[in-house]
Amino acid sequence: MAEIVFAAGAPHAPAIVGLFDKAPDESKKVVTDTYSAISRELRDARPDVLIVFANDHLANSRITFYPDFLIGTAPEHSGPHEWFQEWIGCRDYTAKGNPDVAKALFQGMTRRGVRMSVRDENLKFDDNISVPVTMTNLDQTGITLVPVLQNCTVPPFPNAERCFEVGHALRDFIERDLPADMRVALFGSGGLSHEPGGVKYYKIDEEFDRKFLELCAKGDHRALLKEITVDRMEEAGIGGTAEVLSWFPVMAAIGERPGRTFGYTGWPSFRCGIGGVIWDL
Repeated sequence: MAEIVFAAGAPHAPAIVGLFDKAPDESKKVVTDTYSAISRELRDARPDVLIVFANDHLANSRITFYPDFLIGTAPEHSGPHEWFQEWIGCRDYTAKGNPDVAKALFQGMTRRGVRMSVRDENLKFDDNISVPVTMTNLDQTGITLVPVLQNCTVPPFPNAERCFEVGHALRDFIERDLPADMRVALFGSGGLSHEPGGVKYYKIDEEFDRKFLELCAKGDHRALLKEITVDRMEEAGIGGTAEVLSWFPVMAAIGERPGRTFGYTGWPSFRCGIGGVIWDL
């Protein structure tokens, strides 16, 4: 039986890279404390593979044929894609992939009633994968990466309940299908409240963000599903806040575990609420 040894969730807002130097000290501290803890504890957990659920931003699929989950099976994952380089402002990276685990994930989830798509070539990564990889220096650790790009943009996308079903299937896949000595890390990349390009572009819903982080840290899945609905996400920021759905498969896979947060900032120029959780395993 493979073992889940690390689980976390955090935003991938590009401004935490590009505008970090201009942020107030208290906001810098939240970003630094959050990603430093994730980086440190990820290394300490010594995983063989990191499966990242992140959000696709219309970069890899056409709207008329948009998969709910797209697995990258390439032997290497490089980014950011040239179209996004100046916008994100992060360094280039090449992280080692894990085609065997990626393809097994596709097959295993299909057998469990979760249809995913696969792409063998390097996906077009924007902030979804690029920010967490560079903020944790994942490409310098030797930990292999399996990216799963999740549809949180094109309706109808998987809601909170469906994402929990996916997470339960993911746990069963890890425990039953992967090698017995394999150590697996999980990461949800997305959120918090933001409305990219909308009327609330610089307005952050701090009430939503704090409640979401509180429920995640408590490990209270019943309350999470009741209070953090897609309607409430859209109220907090249309077209952006629903990215937090990428955290839901991770939480479902580990069960109702408590976690730790490392502060919160709603600095408007980040154009996104910032705060993360590491769950205690």
